[in-house]
Amino acid sequence: MSSLAEKDRPIVQLLLNTGTCPRCVLRFCCVGSQMLYRHPHKDLLKELQEFLKDAQEEGDTVCVGVADPPCKRLRLEPGEEGADDLKHNGAVPQLPSAGDGSAAAGSAAGSVCNVCLGILQEFCEADFVKKVCQKVNSADYQFTSFVFSVSLPPQLSVRERAAWLGMKQQMRNLGLPLPKDDIVQLKEAYKWIIHPQLSEELGVPADGKSLFEVSVVFAHPETDEECHFLATACPDCFKPAKNKQSVFTRMAVIKALEKIKEEDFLKHFPCPPSSPKNLCDALEIQCNNGAVFVAGRYNKYSRNLPQTPWIIDGERKLESSVEELISEHLMAQFKADSFNFSSSGREDVDVRTLGNGRPFAMELVNPHRVHFTAEEMKRLQQAINDSSDKIQVRDLQLVTREAIGRMKEGEEEKTKTYSALIWTDKAIQREDIAFLDDIKELKLEQKTPLRVLHRRPLAARRRLIHTMSSEYIDEHHFRLHLKTQAGTYIKEFVHGDFGRTKPNIGSLLNRTADILELDVESVDVDWPPTLAD
Repeated sequence: MSSLAEKDRPIVQLLLNTGTCPRCVLRFCCVGSQMLYRHPHKDLLKELQEFLKDAQEEGDTVCVGVADPPCKRLRLEPGEEGADDLKHNGAVPQLPSAGDGSAAAGSAAGSVCNVCLGILQEFCEADFVKKVCQKVNSADYQFTSFVFSVSLPPQLSVRERAAWLGMKQQMRNLGLPLPKDDIVQLKEAYKWIIHPQLSEELGVPADGKSLFEVSVVFAHPETDEECHFLATACPDCFKPAKNKQSVFTRMAVIKALEKIKEEDFLKHFPCPPSSPKNLCDALEIQCNNGAVFVAGRYNKYSRNLPQTPWIIDGERKLESSVEELISEHLMAQFKADSFNFSSSGREDVDVRTLGNGRPFAMELVNPHRVHFTAEEMKRLQQAINDSSDKIQVRDLQLVTREAIGRMKEGEEEKTKTYSALIWTDKAIQREDIAFLDDIKELKLEQKTPLRVLHRRPLAARRRLIHTMSSEYIDEHHFRLHLKTQAGTYIKEFVHGDFGRTKPNIGSLLNRTADILELDVESVDVDWPPTLAD
């Protein structure tokens, strides 16, 4: 076996003799050839046997025995530390000679691996790959590539450490040097084996940057408690966390293994680890598509429609919302699990949004369908518009996650224009309101309005009214057109909110003023891009 060197022979012999599978043997020998791991399990076992047999035929036998004299080639000189190790773990197992190599390898062939718990055995076979692909195909996702992820039982890290320490002890007792203490990671080796099989079966390439994820979650109930001694030895590493069913997470176990002293580990866990009776269980085979983002602009023509569902104490106040009227169609077409709606500001339930509309974006979580042509998006937009006379959508398009940030960039520096119908208690003439047209860059001090204080913190905000123009209607009514800094509370600017907004229209006119109707006429955010009709 060309990927193995002379220094690997005793490691191969020791690991096979303790019930380690051929692929884990390659991992411990730091073999980086992906193709070698893909060889059938039985073929690998045969190749390892031949590798050991060749060594014996060349006369390069590693001999070990407690009662027998040491081999002439290698002088066994265990120090005090080696002697202590022997006391704790018992006599070092006899390494198989050329004649009984098949017996040692036979145990590896017929039993569950004492390190990977069968993951690099049964779960690399074609039957399991087909099972995964059947799950993927039945989920009916659109994808052109995939990324494969695997969740392993945390006790595998404990068993890897135990196998390494057991090998380290035995190599030391043989008087042999041990190579560097790193191995090929189990996840990496598993992906080397499984990727090409999945790719062939699914008909698409594996791609680490793919948004479509196929994941497998493994568990091994028989050995679940093997991590528990670490909680006693390293209690600081195991702390309860939100959304975690157990404190024995993979990262917590790895952290504890880095911290625990070698002698403490040897006291609590057999080195090498024993072979389990059962294979791992593939608890879950899951698929997930990365989120898709849709953006556009909406107009709201109703004065009885909230932007988002209006629910107070579990009771719905109005039957629908802008968010729901749009999301209903997007969710159905993209076949998504859920969504997140965002927009450039928001209007009150009784405020219309006119002009070019308000920019919005929707994140569609785990969509099964992700590919839409421009024509299909146009038809989807039309379906939304045909479904209700309360809203209209324009410029509906697919965007990236990064592009959504432009909607929020410099939001307070953007401007918005409004049209407000205002009532005054005292009669007014045209000349009484004409001076409003001359006011430029009016600075306001606005405390959080009383009407939103239940959901927003109390704060004083400085806002600007850039320009105003008045339109006289009658003695008690006029329309005011305003261009303001985004985030300005217009209703409060009109009536003053009991003095919480200064100055206000009431104070400027020296009379009581109130707002009867408010329309948003433009939201000056140059996003998303305008599409041709």
